[in-house]
Amino acid sequence: MGAEFEKQVSVIMGVYNQWNREALQKAVKSILNQTLTDFEFIIYDDGSDPEVAGYIRELEKLDERIVLIGKEENHGLAFSLNMCIGAAKGKYIARMDADDIALPERLQVQYDFMEQHKEYAWCGCNTRLFDENGVWGERKMPELPSDKDYLPFSPFIHPTVMYRRKLFEKNEGYHVSPETLRCEDYEIFMRLHQLGYQGYNIQQYLFAYREDKQSFQKRRFHFRINEAKLRYRNFKAMHLLFPLGWLYVIRPVVGGLIPPGIVALLKRGETWWKSKKEQMPENARLEYSSYESDRPQRTETTIL
Repeated sequence: MGAEFEKQVSVIMGVYNQWNREALQKAVKSILNQTLTDFEFIIYDDGSDPEVAGYIRELEKLDERIVLIGKEENHGLAFSLNMCIGAAKGKYIARMDADDIALPERLQVQYDFMEQHKEYAWCGCNTRLFDENGVWGERKMPELPSDKDYLPFSPFIHPTVMYRRKLFEKNEGYHVSPETLRCEDYEIFMRLHQLGYQGYNIQQYLFAYREDKQSFQKRRFHFRINEAKLRYRNFKAMHLLFPLGWLYVIRPVVGGLIPPGIVALLKRGETWWKSKKEQMPENARLEYSSYESDRPQRTETTIL
């Protein structure tokens, strides 16, 4: 590692009132158990309730690579991630969320890819989908997203991405605005794409993304309106409004009129169908115990 960067990777995670302490610990340990070991793990507490803030502080005791920062006031995920980026010392910046699982080889595979492919500014990957009952599906992302891949939703799963650190030396980080709440990732990926930067999705399943019943709770309507505005502005700039772009602009608003239970059934049905087409292994399972030991390990049920 050159003198310009102190670490190979800075992992960044914003946390706000993650009441599921077990999920948080498993997410953190999945990073600590990575096969790539030269990293720092920056965790930003975004004004959590004192009880939650207390067990977030306890995470520092798990490993000297954990760097805990934060403020008492809540400012949102975009602000949290920008603070993490500002404190980062790594050549690459990898995202993580407080309730997901990074498989042991995730950082190493992404680091090696970015070292070998200088033409990409960031990379993501495919992911398994899980809930309290284990793995129920998978999400295969477009390998090299084009303009049209941004129409239905973000073509990158936010917590799976790894950026080049220098990207944020030349460009603004996450846009802190009421309009981007709940869609910070969508905004930054579209903005960078329009500036000529290209992202890539590694076609390996290096991540397990939590998508349970709570994931389909109804969003407040003003969040949906703001996302529609974000879509309109960016689709217009990318010349995507006609002929079908308008339908995708109003998609979040229309989705707000559908009961969450129906949305969950539709999304799971779509995911199941795609998984069957991709022939997801029948024995795919997520064994949390694989990520809770002191060292990375695989079992027969690891979902790689």
